[in-house]
Amino acid sequence: MVRPSTLLALGALAVAAVACAPASETAVKAAPSAPATCAKDQLTLKTPGKLTIGTDKPAYEPWFKDDDPANGKGFESAVAHAVAKQLGFESGEVAWATVKFDTAFAPGAKQFDFDLNQVSVTPDRAKVVDFSKGYYTVKQAVVALDGSKAASATDLAALKDAKIGVQVGTTSLQAVKDVIKPAAEPNVYNEQIDAVNALKNKQVDAVVVDLPTAFYVTAAQVENSKIVGQFGAASGTPEVFGAVFEKGSPLVGCVNEAIDKLTSSGELAKIETEWLGSAAGAPELK
Repeated sequence: MVRPSTLLALGALAVAAVACAPASETAVKAAPSAPATCAKDQLTLKTPGKLTIGTDKPAYEPWFKDDDPANGKGFESAVAHAVAKQLGFESGEVAWATVKFDTAFAPGAKQFDFDLNQVSVTPDRAKVVDFSKGYYTVKQAVVALDGSKAASATDLAALKDAKIGVQVGTTSLQAVKDVIKPAAEPNVYNEQIDAVNALKNKQVDAVVVDLPTAFYVTAAQVENSKIVGQFGAASGTPEVFGAVFEKGSPLVGCVNEAIDKLTSSGELAKIETEWLGSAAGAPELK
């Protein structure tokens, strides 16, 4: 079932679906280290005393909830609030700026301190903006038609005999080969839409795409389809989403420090499980 909020967001979803890069484009140099102090009153901000975070509008699920980034609900909203808290900011000290997806990582000055909008870290983008460490490692997802045998799979072993469609040259194709290891070679397509159409026409039992794209496929491209589940890649350079900064921003190191703390405490994993796991219709397949 497509929620009304999802329908409002389809334009943004179409853009987000291309955020994710093939495996060969995802490696970048390490982000700057934290400055000597990340004390709140020492941070260089667009508006003194306010942390300004950018994202697109509509801000759609499961990354945000009710098109309201400020409510702390949804994966990226929760991450943003957790990072802000690590930097010393209360909710009332965080301002949200509306920033179109592709504008966030275009060259030039920014109206935000950092932006969260499912932006994959790539070398080309890193030439004109700075990125934080990854706050989300993109996982792969299996999409199937409701009522099909593949749709009832609860683990990867149940997909061994499935006919799987996947786009050539993607992290998804490598994940199918390395992780699912189907008995038959997957059906490989030049374009993702071709794989999606093969699912519509029941030429394949399931398609494998990255999880952000899977949300789009099930919401906008294939009626009566579902995300069977998600799984991680076995090897290779993982694709990650990073916070986006104006080039040369002194805030990068402090946000990296905050992400490190959220990672080591387990809070980041908890946020991911809450908003991008079973509650979002994407259970883990093992």
